[in-house]
Amino acid sequence: MTNRDSGYTPNLHDAAPRPEDEGLASIADQVSQVPKRPGCYLWKDAKGEVIYVGKAKNLRARMKQYVQLTDDRAKIPLMMQVVRGFDYVVVDNEHEALVLERNLIAQYHPYFNVDYKDDKSYPFIAITEGDAYPAIKYTRERHRKGTRYFGPYTDARAARETIDTLRKVIPICTATCAEWKKAKRYLDSHPDDLAVANLALAQRGRPCFFSHVGLGPGVCVGAISTVEYARNVRQVEQFLAGKRRDVVSELTEQMANAAAELEFERAGRLKRRLEVINGLEDHQQVVFPTSVNLDLIGIYREETISAACVFAVREGLTVRSTEFILNKGNDAGEEELVEGFLKRYYDETADIPPEVDVTVELEDADLLEEWLSAKRGHTCHIHRPLRGDKRKLLDMASQNARFALNRYMVRTGYADDRTNQALLQLESALALEAPPLRIECFDISTLHGRFTVASMIVFTNGKPDKGQYRRFKIRAELDEANDFVSMSEVLGRRYAPERMADERFGSRPDLLVVDGGKPQLTAAIEQLEELGLDIPVCGLAKSDEEVFVPWDSAPIVLPSGSASLYLIKQVRDESHRFAITFHRELRDKAMTVSVLDEIPGVGPKRKKAIMRHFGSLKRLRAASPADIAQVKGIPQSVAEDIWHELRAWDAEREEVAQKVDA
Repeated sequence: MTNRDSGYTPNLHDAAPRPEDEGLASIADQVSQVPKRPGCYLWKDAKGEVIYVGKAKNLRARMKQYVQLTDDRAKIPLMMQVVRGFDYVVVDNEHEALVLERNLIAQYHPYFNVDYKDDKSYPFIAITEGDAYPAIKYTRERHRKGTRYFGPYTDARAARETIDTLRKVIPICTATCAEWKKAKRYLDSHPDDLAVANLALAQRGRPCFFSHVGLGPGVCVGAISTVEYARNVRQVEQFLAGKRRDVVSELTEQMANAAAELEFERAGRLKRRLEVINGLEDHQQVVFPTSVNLDLIGIYREETISAACVFAVREGLTVRSTEFILNKGNDAGEEELVEGFLKRYYDETADIPPEVDVTVELEDADLLEEWLSAKRGHTCHIHRPLRGDKRKLLDMASQNARFALNRYMVRTGYADDRTNQALLQLESALALEAPPLRIECFDISTLHGRFTVASMIVFTNGKPDKGQYRRFKIRAELDEANDFVSMSEVLGRRYAPERMADERFGSRPDLLVVDGGKPQLTAAIEQLEELGLDIPVCGLAKSDEEVFVPWDSAPIVLPSGSASLYLIKQVRDESHRFAITFHRELRDKAMTVSVLDEIPGVGPKRKKAIMRHFGSLKRLRAASPADIAQVKGIPQSVAEDIWHELRAWDAEREEVAQKVDA
């Protein structure tokens, strides 16, 4: 046990020996010597590792509740069985204790504290405010000096899409732009040029790609002053903070001024940016008639795991919904879960609203409000709504937390009993004779009848069995996509007598799932009847997640959020992924072979010389016309034809990929 003042920054890994090792009195006796002052306590196990961190207004009184087992939380008796020592840090007040507690938890990640389940770093959107021309970036670090962070986002794609959409509304540099990096290095090394930065950059820079397409403001060539650029940055930060109406008002005013000054091209650009913002609001749910700003935090718990969902409401609109998996469930009280999540979440995010709504009364609400208000720079209240619109939305957040937890448990196989429950639900819903321990699913992937393939994936005991996956090239000559013919063929080949007797294909499935609705299901039933097989079969439609069965014309709708629905969707999505992967391999291989053959002036000898020079099609696609003309025997005109053909081929590949994915 050691006593450390608030002004001392300790290295707690070098803690003093445990009381037991010194032959001193029991931990209870040592606790009676702890001061009655605010601070943080750290319980340790036999190895000296920190297993729990807590804060207290009165350290001695709070720690006595642990050793005397008067704390009624379910985890306390188990925790105290492994406690062999402790440490504590004295601070001046409760606010400092709360901040220190969060820092110590982040340092040690104690087993018994509430924290994120996987403790991964979530993505943020950041603005490099410390630069002369701040840039926007996607990042997972969050404490770089001179940078403002927005987030965290649990969906990396959503974060990247937000950046892409935002740059369509307000031109701003991206931190990944090579020309922006050059400008930053120049300005950092020439601080005297900041006053005339745009003039200096105009003389030495060159335009980047983004400035050509209107996503960049042209910092690289001095096309914008620091004052005007600062206005763009301010609008970006307002947008990310949910103050979109301020951005709309400012852009509307700029558009009117541009029109009045007969700058119709600039007015048109501003109008298109406003249309992008209006399009975003069309997809957001209006939850309050007034411009209210608040976060609503819902929690859902299982036995040893839980989920939190944050609804961020800005100006009456839900601008963001983020979900987190936590490492404690019913083994921690709801108040402890909510409070632990609040500390972790708001320790990371800079987007703190004036109100945070939670599902339970918090004993330390006043202290948390003080901490949040200090971080925000303005007052922040923690509220527990009992009725009205806020309560309804809070219940919806809790429901979304439940769905997020269910998805996590099924996706990761976190709980075998959950998987067993899913199999039992499918047995009941589909009227099977037994739980479907072996599920086979088929999907067709094609492009207007070309490169048609089928996938077969297998789930054994509710989990992917990738060693049993198979893929098929469809042999039928098709002028256009025909899932009926393709499905009939692949099922005929898979369930042919010789394949059913082949041990490499595994045993007879307990359930056959086809990706699609009634047509695909009908094809499967007819093929199985032709083969004389009685295998339970169903079809899963993509649109409404409806399950089609042979004995009923109406589809079965599995309960939303149920384990069975998530399992069967996981099966369907895996078969879709596997089929598309094979389809792309065949398509790209065929296109690679033919692309040079279709170019006039490129015969076998020139094709051989080109491939020998570049070594691969990937390197050839990255080459310029001048690079291609360096190949012996390739004239400049032919090199340019090759370059243009490759650009057209890239565009076609992208278009094809989009069609296949759709």
